[in-house]
Amino acid sequence: MRRGVVLALAVLALVALPASVASAACRQRANLADIESQVMCLVCGVPLSLADSPQASRERDFINGLIDKCETTQQIKAALVAQYGPRVLALPKDSGFNVAAYLVPFLALLFGGGLAVAAVRWWTSGRHAPADEPAVPPPSRADARRLEAEMASFER
Repeated sequence: MRRGVVLALAVLALVALPASVASAACRQRANLADIESQVMCLVCGVPLSLADSPQASRERDFINGLIDKCETTQQIKAALVAQYGPRVLALPKDSGFNVAAYLVPFLALLFGGGLAVAAVRWWTSGRHAPADEPAVPPPSRADARRLEAEMASFER
């Protein structure tokens, strides 16, 4: 009897082991919300989380099918690229011409920071201050007399 119980427990353990390993793998699987923000709707041109088109529904169904198979995020993204092409990814690969998508914002930020530093230095140097001389020359004597006469006519 004891031998039968031990044997039954051993068989149960062997049957439960693959199920527990599979459930552990599925615990690390991706979720739709995470993937939707990383891929694009090919028709709408917006992230899948914002898209509401038949194509977006087909992409979601494709993703949900892979999630049900306990695929990881990377595996699902690779399957999406194989199915729909590289345009489906929200972020381009970091090689070739696509490097510009990562470098241009960094260079623009660097250039803007340098421009701001140069503007602050120029502003604090005093070169922007107006010259001591007035921009408009003083009126001539004839103009001054004519102005005095006109002002006197209004005072009457």
